[in-house]
Amino acid sequence: MTMADRCPVVTGFYHEDTNSIAYVAADPATKRCAFIDPVLDFDRACRGTHTTFADRMVRFVREQGLTVEWILDTHPHADHFSAAPYLKGVFGAPTAIGEHVVTVQKIWKEIYNLPDFPADGSQWDRLFKDGERFTVGGLEPEVIFSPGHTAASVTYVVGDAAFVHDTLFMPDGGTARADFPGGDARTLYRSIQRILALPPETRVFTGHDYQPGGREPRWESTVAEQRAHNTHLRGGVTEEAFVKAREARDRTLSFPALLLDALQVNIRGGRLPEPEANGVSYLKIPLNYFRETGCAAVREPQD
Repeated sequence: MTMADRCPVVTGFYHEDTNSIAYVAADPATKRCAFIDPVLDFDRACRGTHTTFADRMVRFVREQGLTVEWILDTHPHADHFSAAPYLKGVFGAPTAIGEHVVTVQKIWKEIYNLPDFPADGSQWDRLFKDGERFTVGGLEPEVIFSPGHTAASVTYVVGDAAFVHDTLFMPDGGTARADFPGGDARTLYRSIQRILALPPETRVFTGHDYQPGGREPRWESTVAEQRAHNTHLRGGVTEEAFVKAREARDRTLSFPALLLDALQVNIRGGRLPEPEANGVSYLKIPLNYFRETGCAAVREPQD
């Protein structure tokens, strides 16, 4: 059996407040693992952070006797804070993200007016290139650059598992929005086609589930199921038709509730802004910058 043939044991952790899924992907032979898109809790009322959710993942890893080799982000998230720095402090494992995170950093450095912010990706230990491979025990994940939802998004393909972040949702949920700064519906379509070119039995693990129709949360499908049943892609939808429908849909979506809070943390690799003289960290909100988006009735994005 080659390294490419080996399959990870995947455990998903559903974060109810943000409808996000974080993962532990483990090599059963070596009991080594990676965290993917871990979430740091954020109390919206008092604007306070805590580690209740991340600590569930910590307990799981310890109970299973796993050794953490990587803490991976697929992109800088707009709807939750990353727990990567916290988990690095617990386990000492390196953090990583795709190299195009610098594009997102430059966009938001300007929006937040952070002239001294280093938009160079140095907040992570490793920046992956498209096609790059690394190891988790005996597994050999491959990084696929898959922008569209953001300019930095990557997919991690680990054996027969693809962690597709916010490109594809479950088939009944469709695809992710592409209207954030740096996002693009046409680019998203092309990234999705690259994912759908993986073997049909490839397990697809998505980054969110908004429970269409009120069903229970789900986060695992296959490439074959996505090709046949994804509500935004079935029937072999053309690029032009997808772009038209995706852009029309995006114009109806409200502004994400945590975008302005989360991105200034996540472009820092999940670290809070440096404390000021009183020992308190402060978030910076650009007033009226996004007024034209019609974000008065803020809610979490559904797709």
